[in-house]
Amino acid sequence: MKHVLEFEKPVIKLREEIEEARKKMASKPSDKLAAQIIDMENKAEALLRDIHTNLNPWQRVQISRHINRPFMLDYVKHCCDDFTELHGDRHIGDDHAMPAGFATWGGKKVVVIGHQKGRDTKENLLRNFGSAHPEGYRKALRLMRMAEKFGLPIVTLIDTPGAFPGIGAEERNIAEAIAFNLREMMLLKTPIVAVVIGEGGSGGALGIGIADKVLMMENAYYSVISPEGCAAILWKHREHAPEAASALKLSAQDLSKLGIIDGIVPEPAGGAHNDHFAAAEALKGTVLSAINDLEKLSTADLLEGRYQKFRALGKFTEN
Repeated sequence: MKHVLEFEKPVIKLREEIEEARKKMASKPSDKLAAQIIDMENKAEALLRDIHTNLNPWQRVQISRHINRPFMLDYVKHCCDDFTELHGDRHIGDDHAMPAGFATWGGKKVVVIGHQKGRDTKENLLRNFGSAHPEGYRKALRLMRMAEKFGLPIVTLIDTPGAFPGIGAEERNIAEAIAFNLREMMLLKTPIVAVVIGEGGSGGALGIGIADKVLMMENAYYSVISPEGCAAILWKHREHAPEAASALKLSAQDLSKLGIIDGIVPEPAGGAHNDHFAAAEALKGTVLSAINDLEKLSTADLLEGRYQKFRALGKFTEN
């Protein structure tokens, strides 16, 4: 059964009417019916455009979680000519929630790392719903150091509700693994481009999010806490998630205005879940452009720019 968001239903209903009209047209051609179909198609396009031009933050959160939205490996498949996955953190084991490896991105050799979700129960159990364990972050850092050694740019694709909060992850020190990544990524002598392609949840996202260029897909979100988690703390009930989403300023549009991110990757009409190829083409070109710009910088300028970028985040006033 197709996953339909509440605010998409008017468009879906109109498209179903168009499909019915086309069936009638096939059995009994009519100039009047043909004109009606064209009119309905124009209305559907206009309605879709109007809905997605006026999305609120909570609606964008819903789109970022859409089950048909392209995941990390979907983008790798479309954006990379080849991908050789590497496994294991050399301490505990492998983490299927965070695939990583060497790839050729638009003709440029890179290391790609990201969170991967699943589309059914079996795959979600394998991928741990996109929530990485400590070994995922340690594997990511291992590959980042390899990228630095061989002079390869790093591309990270972020899509996680958050790092895994289970007992095993705590026993293996997930907080230390993420914190260590934050420090080490700041010092890597190679260009880093991070893109939030779906959910950008808390430290789980930040653990591979320290970059020279931080980008977001148009309907992604990036936040210190999920809207539901925020609502549970402030309003004592998850039903206030839409209000929390607005207050958190978690959308790409808000974060761009605040200077937290460096750019927004446009999505096709109706969101990336409606056209994987178009979304991937937009991502591919934007990331390639960012890498080309960063490679023009000297190592000293690259590191200084990265340092100043994160030092400038956040503002405070004193009386």
